[in-house]
Amino acid sequence: MNLYDVLKKPKLTEKTTLLKEELNQFVFEVDPKANKIQIKESVEKAFKVEVVKVRTMNVEGKKKRLGRHQGRKSNWKKALITLKEGQTIEYFEGA
Repeated sequence: MNLYDVLKKPKLTEKTTLLKEELNQFVFEVDPKANKIQIKESVEKAFKVEVVKVRTMNVEGKKKRLGRHQGRKSNWKKALITLKEGQTIEYFEGA
């Protein structure tokens, strides 16, 4: 798997903003087949930072209804990245 295919998009919510400010952690949606080693290498290469820890979790898609028709959103994988003290990802500074 290509390192640039691992990271899909950052998750920007109130909770992830608090994680960024207090614990220097960033949250990404990643490819479901990616493992922690691939995620770590991808973040270090893309943003030129040093990753201390990677935590991953599989998020189950929610059930949605439109009238009497019921469907599901897709399942996805979330990665919580902890960076070395004093480092940050500039992509999140403008948000």
